[in-house]
Amino acid sequence: MLYIIPTKHGLGLEIWGTYDDLNNFYEVVAKFWNNEDKINQKGFDNRDTLISGFSYEIRKAKEGNRLKTDRNHLTYEEDSYLGVQISWVHFLFSLTALKFNMRYAETNKFDISQILVIEFWLEKAMYSYDVVGAAHLTGFIEDAIYGGNKYIYHYMRSINLDYFKLGGGKKAFRKLPGLLKRAVYYTEEYKDYESFLTAEAKRLNCEISELELSDSDFDYETVKW
Repeated sequence: MLYIIPTKHGLGLEIWGTYDDLNNFYEVVAKFWNNEDKINQKGFDNRDTLISGFSYEIRKAKEGNRLKTDRNHLTYEEDSYLGVQISWVHFLFSLTALKFNMRYAETNKFDISQILVIEFWLEKAMYSYDVVGAAHLTGFIEDAIYGGNKYIYHYMRSINLDYFKLGGGKKAFRKLPGLLKRAVYYTEEYKDYESFLTAEAKRLNCEISELELSDSDFDYETVKW
């Protein structure tokens, strides 16, 4: 059984399952990015960059290169379970990008069932970590984040960095919905960041898609999940 629990310090979640559970999810994710027919279309390339990082982590998890345990966290059933830690921001954005791409491809009931299972456990993990914060965050599981954003990967990276800088804990978790307003279409936060990206691209004489996040001063390796 695929399931999700929050990390101890609230920076993100842990997705767990048997090899088969994670492999099934990985194969569904793989169907909806890196489409050669759309690879050069504006927006698809940026979403693909986002989904590729997410897909990579799921693949590493199913291969046993991330987290391992011999018990299910919820039922204490003995078995070999594999997992991986992913930030709330990265997971929410990846899920949004994945569902947006699914609109342009053929899906079946199994694909849809996998997404519904993920959404169920994602919401459950939010509430198990903090009811107050989750009440303002669950809307971002649906359509609050704008999946058609041509620079969705850049928005994700910037929000993720700002969230990590808060240091985790319930206080930071309750600020996450405010940070995520930057990803909601035509909010002031969305437009301000779009203007920032446009100005930076002009200053550096490049495309927005070529911009890199300036986060070299943040140590991702020492964060407490």
